[in-house]
Amino acid sequence: MNKKIAVLITHDFEDAEYHHPVEAFRAASHSVRNIEKSAGNIVYSKQRKSSVSIDLGIDEISVRDFDALMIPGGYSPYHLKEDERFIDFLRNFANAQKPIFLCCYSSHLLIDAQIAIGRRLTSIEDILKELKDAGAVVFDREVVNDNNLYISSRSTFELPIFINECLNVLSA
Repeated sequence: MNKKIAVLITHDFEDAEYHHPVEAFRAASHSVRNIEKSAGNIVYSKQRKSSVSIDLGIDEISVRDFDALMIPGGYSPYHLKEDERFIDFLRNFANAQKPIFLCCYSSHLLIDAQIAIGRRLTSIEDILKELKDAGAVVFDREVVNDNNLYISSRSTFELPIFINECLNVLSA
């Protein structure tokens, strides 16, 4: 069954953490919609090697519109957390018990949304302590799947394992 995936993204995203999963999701016939402040915006990767067109603005969407949520890493999550609308959307998505796919630094948003408590997660080493302090159960592993709800990866190097785990969750 084809799933609808929301991608929260803004400037300075990590190229590979967006493009590789999105290509795999689309190849598996899932629908991907890029979400930022306003539809029609263009956001650029931190390396400025690629850009992404925004399909929908954050004020145009509802958790009900999607089956899963992906947040690529890079500096994009740090920009997103400055706008409470993205934090609220993430919190509502978590409360709806729908899968959330987190690459590298994106798990940091769980701290701001105050939804890391009790979650089994991994992330880049820089924020493992912060996640633990926020109540998460942290693992230093390539990918952690917390009950098919939170799929997190440490870094770009683990993307093939991360993508495979996300596709498994989407096919469940």
